[in-house]
Amino acid sequence: MGDKPIWEQIGSSFIQHYYQLFDNDRTQLGAIYIDASCLTWEGQQFQGKAAIVEKLSSLPFQKIQHSITAQDHQPTPDSCIISMVVGQLKADEDPIMGFHQMFLLRNINDAWVCTNDMFRLALHNFG
Repeated sequence: MGDKPIWEQIGSSFIQHYYQLFDNDRTQLGAIYIDASCLTWEGQQFQGKAAIVEKLSSLPFQKIQHSITAQDHQPTPDSCIISMVVGQLKADEDPIMGFHQMFLLRNINDAWVCTNDMFRLALHNFG
């Protein structure tokens, strides 16, 4: 990993940590958000750590597993990191579905937190 730019190292580490928490205990995700964080989940907007954790904890499945297909990271002019993830997920006994997720990471008091998070299943309606 030493040959990758620092923003890629930080972004990749964050992504690994996020999905490990999500797949094992979504209630622990509050540690990566702050009160000013925003989440857009399938078009629904949530603001603040408590509202985000409540939404993610109340999703209607018991078990989930994410598989990351690709991830890209870029530094922003204001020293943040934007990360985009494409992958697949399997929730309970549902079919495997594709998803896209974007994170904006900011360093606050020497800790990287997620200030913005956008998630969409990769569903297509050709009707």
